[in-house]
Amino acid sequence: MSNNYPHPILAREGWPFIAIALAVAVVINGAAGFAWALPFWVLFVFVVQFFRDPPRPIPQGEKDVLSPADGRIVAIEPVRDPYLDRDSLKISVFMNVFNVHSNRSPVDGEVIQRWYNAGRFVNAALDKASVENERNALHLRLANGQDVTCVQVAGLIARRILCYVEAGSRLRRGERYGFIRFGSRVDVYLPPGSRARVTIGDKVSASSTVLAELP
Repeated sequence: MSNNYPHPILAREGWPFIAIALAVAVVINGAAGFAWALPFWVLFVFVVQFFRDPPRPIPQGEKDVLSPADGRIVAIEPVRDPYLDRDSLKISVFMNVFNVHSNRSPVDGEVIQRWYNAGRFVNAALDKASVENERNALHLRLANGQDVTCVQVAGLIARRILCYVEAGSRLRRGERYGFIRFGSRVDVYLPPGSRARVTIGDKVSASSTVLAELP
């Protein structure tokens, strides 16, 4: 996968949805007039904004852990990493339908393992979504041997998690690796001793916001 994609500004995952929404609006506008077509033009604008995928600046601090998604911080807590079975600092980013939904690597590292778990679709803002919802997890290992787990979690409306990397892939910080359609969250599990650089309720941007500093 190339780090040069995106940026056509609109995510490729959305191109079919954008084309369909535009075609429906144009057909109804032509057949019944703008007043009847107005709700479909509004839908078209919503779909376009949902699938926007703008380029972002990428901080290069050696110990920086970058946000893997746009959204709001809903959890910062010491927990047991359910994938690596170790104590960790968990930071969760909740994405609503108005956020950019492409997911990007929080660190430079190699994908050691990928796990997919089928599950429910409860509200992704709830803590139980981390263990009950459909999710896709990546174990990333940095060059210095530190491990980070990054988990895409489906939400109440989301029904499709897309991940484009497998074990053995190498990711650069800020590199796009996946997408979640229509509302979701991303959990990041960090090594003990990591220091959060955000607080609950903060709005964050994929790649450009530093979530934490590694020990």
